Amino acid sequence: MTNLLAIDTSTEACSVALSVNGKTEEIFAVIPRLHSQKVLPAVEQLLTDAGINRHDIDAIAFGRGPGAFTGIRIATAITQGLAFALDRPVIPVSSLAALAQQAVRKHNATSVLAAIDARMGEVYWGQFTVDSLSGCVQLQGNEQISKPEDVLIPADESSACYGIGNGWQYAEMADKNVTTVTKDTFPHAQDIITLAHPLFLSGQIVNAEMAIPVYLRNNVADRKH
Repeated sequence: MTNLLAIDTSTEACSVALSVNGKTEEIFAVIPRLHSQKVLPAVEQLLTDAGINRHDIDAIAFGRGPGAFTGIRIATAITQGLAFALDRPVIPVSSLAALAQQAVRKHNATSVLAAIDARMGEVYWGQFTVDSLSGCVQLQGNEQISKPEDVLIPADESSACYGIGNGWQYAEMADKNVTTVTKDTFPHAQDIITLAHPLFLSGQIVNAEMAIPVYLRNNVADRKH
């Protein structure tokens, strides 16, 4: 069986999950600006609870963004540090896909529009559908950043689309034709585990130095975010 560790700090939430022999446990907390202090203690707590050590981890998955610039850098740096130290592969997973997978896990959604607040009056968003065989979400088109009013849902998907993520808090998103919206939620590392497992089994892994964050916003280092 595969032992996977997952980390996500792409939003205000800090989430770490560990899957050991098919059983997944997670530590999740909304703790803005405390991510760097909490991730490694959470990793150690999960390892202790599972009765294994770091060297028993087969691969490390992380939320590669889009999301908060500082948070994505924290997850990337910690993931790279652990992967280098343990000589383990890395599995980058979209934070938007993790949100969409949460809608599948909690609400049995089959079509999802995930949206994360990008600040400055913009949202990161992506349209996802569920693969019937794997149960994992698949991106339709591209992940994007735009003004909320410019978010588009394909006409053939809107009647069954589920909206999730704090990007839906904008009033301009209210006129989108979706069935249900969950606004007050963030990506969970346990959903990154779900998405990372088939990628690991199919060899879709990278070396630590190739764990590249995805920001979407141009010149992000020069902006307040």
